Amino acid sequence: MIRYNHLLSVLQALLVTFLWSTSFIIIKWGLVDIPPVTYAGLRYFLACLCFIPFIFKKKYLAEIRGLTPRQWKKLILLGVIFYTLTQGTQFLGLSLLPAVSVSLMLNFTPLIVASMGILFLKEYPSSIQWSGAVLFIVGILFYFLPVSFAGNQGLGLAVMAFGVLANSGSGILGRDINRNKDISPLVITFISMGVGSILLLVLGVALDGAPVISPTNWGYLVWLAVVNTAFAFTLWNHTLRSISAMESSIINGTMLIQIAFLAWFFLDEKITTQMAVGMAIAALGATLVQFKRRAT
Repeated sequence: MIRYNHLLSVLQALLVTFLWSTSFIIIKWGLVDIPPVTYAGLRYFLACLCFIPFIFKKKYLAEIRGLTPRQWKKLILLGVIFYTLTQGTQFLGLSLLPAVSVSLMLNFTPLIVASMGILFLKEYPSSIQWSGAVLFIVGILFYFLPVSFAGNQGLGLAVMAFGVLANSGSGILGRDINRNKDISPLVITFISMGVGSILLLVLGVALDGAPVISPTNWGYLVWLAVVNTAFAFTLWNHTLRSISAMESSIINGTMLIQIAFLAWFFLDEKITTQMAVGMAIAALGATLVQFKRRAT
């Protein structure tokens, strides 16, 4: 029975990574009609609404009323960094770059988080993490060399570089908030996602005006919000009760390969042998970097 439960958790975790991987494809489809910043705001605002039936329980309402000004500041800052900046730049990046390139850039996050952890959290990487960092850099160089950016690819990489820094900063801030264990995960998610998504919507409408959204794109948005965000994150957290940190790292690392295949099949994004080898090396490196950090 224990082995069956473990296998079920592994399969559920793989399902989550598949759903997250399909997000890149669905976002690409929707970006044809919806401006990227507004698109990101709508996705996470709708996802935030999914938590309302749960947040109105007495214990969560009491917890929200009891938050200190310092806790509010941290939650608002997390919303700005993780949702407004990180997710906003990811959608912008997908409007400028192939889905695989965006996915590969996002894998820089564990390296930067590990470096920031030394400075801000006094968490020092192990030798296996340093080995993973070297492997990841080698994979990135192998993927992109010789450097040749066409069209808006240079701008897209600059946008994603900023997004990776924001994502890394939110990882450090999120760990700082969560390790105190004085705020429940649901409250953290609801407040930060609400703040970040509303800012994204305001920015998007200010920049591009109110979008005209087709029924098909509304379908994409609802699916991204309900299934790929609210449901997938909840299921992922559930699987972490049964699978080890190493297993979750390896499963999460398969997203780069999944996104590459999905982008080739649905978006006609070509993957050369050199790019495939570079991705494989980078994925292995990113997985090794996460071992100690995820276990902690």
